[in-house]
Amino acid sequence: MTANIRNFGGLPPQYSQLADSRIVVASVPYDGTSTWVKGADKGPEAIIRASANMEWYDIETDSQVYLHGICTDEPVTGDFSPDQMVEAVRGRVQGHLANGKFVVLLGGEHSVSIGAIQAHVHQFPGMSVLQLDAHSDLRNEYERSRNNHACVMARARELCPIVQVGIRSMDISETQGLRRDRVFFAEHIHDSTAWIDQVVGKLTEQVYITIDLDVFDPSIMPSTGTPEPGGLLWYDVLALMKAVCSRRNVVGLDVVEMCPVANQWAPDFLAAKLIYKILSYRFLGDDR
Repeated sequence: MTANIRNFGGLPPQYSQLADSRIVVASVPYDGTSTWVKGADKGPEAIIRASANMEWYDIETDSQVYLHGICTDEPVTGDFSPDQMVEAVRGRVQGHLANGKFVVLLGGEHSVSIGAIQAHVHQFPGMSVLQLDAHSDLRNEYERSRNNHACVMARARELCPIVQVGIRSMDISETQGLRRDRVFFAEHIHDSTAWIDQVVGKLTEQVYITIDLDVFDPSIMPSTGTPEPGGLLWYDVLALMKAVCSRRNVVGLDVVEMCPVANQWAPDFLAAKLIYKILSYRFLGDDR
């Protein structure tokens, strides 16, 4: 193990240089439109610092995904408006996709996903978006912005099909045009596993995954700005991720809305481990 807290996984240079890495971790420490607890801008750093304490061997898959190379990019920073932030993220992600990289985006609030989704749709026409979230995020506009964190999936469904999992909070305005056959509410899936096959069946061949960490129950993920009771647990999410990665081509990933709490290390590590697990599933025996 190393202690390089500047690289995801604490990886040494031979496994974290851009030229030799198949995977790029890009951080967007942006918290411009959050509406309750602020602090999501500290999320990417907390996740990367926690990741330096992971073991690089994954027991379940009997693999070491870091051998594919995981480069940690410089953060996307600036005094951005929501619109400017979306453009900056899209440009950064497009550059990496053009060079054949698999991009993991770390937020920051959920609005950072908009630019990444735009970039992936351009690169992978026909893809779909799988959202794991407590909130539907389907407002067309919020606080005079169409790129608010509460609007991310409204922007996504303008570009491609979406499937939503873990939802348990929404405004009545978001029910207009809601495709209930593509929404898996937390209350309907908490005591079953049948929903996993149903979710995968609604996805296209190429899938972008966006994970708002408040999809997890606050008992294991208290470090979010908008916690909601009744969320998914660790193995629920892993079972879905394993199924999606084994049966679809996952083309990109973001993990957002980590709002670190002082002296609570477990949520930071959960987010880091989640990313590494998904990468382990995605790259298991796969040279795509």
